[in-house]
Amino acid sequence: MNLDLLTVFKSSGFMHITPGLAIMWLIGLTLIYLAVSKKYEPLLLLPIGFGIIMANLPLADLMHPGEGLLWKIFHYGIEWEIIPPLIFLGLGALTDFGPLLANPVLIFLGAGAQVGVYITFFAATFMGFSYQEAATIGIIGGADGPTTIFLAAKLAPHLLGVCAVAAYSYMAMVPIIQPPIMKLLTTKKERSIRMKKSRKVSRLEKLLFPIIAVFIIVLIIPASAPLMAMFMLGNLFRESNVVERLTEASKNELMNIATIFLGISVGATMSAENFLRKDAIFIFIFGLFAFAVSTASGVLLAKLFNLFRKQKINPLIGAAGVSAVPMAARVVHKVGAEADKKNYLLMFAMGPNVAGVIGTVMAAGVFLTFLK
Repeated sequence: MNLDLLTVFKSSGFMHITPGLAIMWLIGLTLIYLAVSKKYEPLLLLPIGFGIIMANLPLADLMHPGEGLLWKIFHYGIEWEIIPPLIFLGLGALTDFGPLLANPVLIFLGAGAQVGVYITFFAATFMGFSYQEAATIGIIGGADGPTTIFLAAKLAPHLLGVCAVAAYSYMAMVPIIQPPIMKLLTTKKERSIRMKKSRKVSRLEKLLFPIIAVFIIVLIIPASAPLMAMFMLGNLFRESNVVERLTEASKNELMNIATIFLGISVGATMSAENFLRKDAIFIFIFGLFAFAVSTASGVLLAKLFNLFRKQKINPLIGAAGVSAVPMAARVVHKVGAEADKKNYLLMFAMGPNVAGVIGTVMAAGVFLTFLK
């Protein structure tokens, strides 16, 4: 009897626990704690954290190629480009392009905020990362989790987990990271600028925008098609007002299901072998650098515009050019309200905020075009 118990114990996972696995369990539990206790991006960090634990259970073989459950979800959902585009379908159904259409110049602030992506790409290359790895690290600066995952799966699958966690971590920390940068680069007088009320956007404009945008953007950067086409389709559902069921399904049930599998898949890639490397620390540092530069470049571009405009732009809204929708826009409004309690910047900030989503997808498309 004792011999049988000893045999069972030796064949169990307990005999195969390593320090690396224990560290990964701790990381997974930490993400779960942050999601539950601190409410940091809980919709993603909770399944990612549990996915990390699942992927690092010895002998479970959940990521065994061809057989493991997590491998199948990752292979068919991420590698086959299914889950990130479904997320973008839901995002499109949730997005109102009205603030951007009311003041089209704001699209340049969304583009300007992508400077951090490209600067970080060159910095990471200089530090010894391959072009593909550097592009995957740089895209973190766009603060767009699904786009980061989409690009990483194609260019640097071994970095997918750490880059995704970095992207979502910095998205959750937008209220902490952005305000000091915004205040450092602006004066109280600039933060108090009240912008002129935007014109009313017609229903026809909103209806035509996703159709025209998908033609222009995909023709310019064909590699952006999977994300951009689904993004604009979701928005067309929303603005058509004739497919309420599809709109609701896109932004609720379908997006929720895709989010579950996205989080689990990301966590599943974070094995001890992939994550416990010195490169992981550099990736988090570069990701923070990219996000900070993107915030600063958006603010500075808005200030540059003001040199040539009679009707001034509050430079704070440039910081919303990162793709953290709508968190970045809310932070802009909060910082503006601290300078002038009657200044309402939220809807103005939503313009560069949604433009930033488009800009990040286009940046990912550029990288795919030249590096894949």
